[in-house]
Amino acid sequence: MKPLLRIGLVLSLLAGVLAGCASTGGQRVSEPAASIQQLRIDAHGQWAIELRLQNYSSVAMRFDTVDLALNVGGESAGQLQATPALTVAPESAEILNLSLTPSLSAKLQAADALASGRGLAYRLEGMVNASPENGKSRSYAIGRDSVLSPAPGLPGVLR
Repeated sequence: MKPLLRIGLVLSLLAGVLAGCASTGGQRVSEPAASIQQLRIDAHGQWAIELRLQNYSSVAMRFDTVDLALNVGGESAGQLQATPALTVAPESAEILNLSLTPSLSAKLQAADALASGRGLAYRLEGMVNASPENGKSRSYAIGRDSVLSPAPGLPGVLR
């Protein structure tokens, strides 16, 4: 067989294999997640919360409403509610900035964690309404337990 013909056949075979491996995929819509990326406590005891909205879907998702109960150190801190109308790219996350006037018991839990340099356990529980772009909105249950730690060099900040 001539070398030029052999090279042509090999290239054709490789092109066929690559075309067979290509996938058009399909849209995968997965449950989103929410977590606290940062909690900053100001001098008046107000909390500025960076809520991370995670999209695990293969398509962009629009987050329409957030309604999450926040508990810290086993104490109810308050309700995180927003209508962000925020679009999150496929397999990405965006930050939603929220303010909260926490309960007194939650303030004490956070102050104790900051003063002692220990972590602050928290729980988010509630619903997030989201939809694929040009799709139907759906409610997703959120239940997340995690811990925030004092950020070195940043007074009043837990991450």
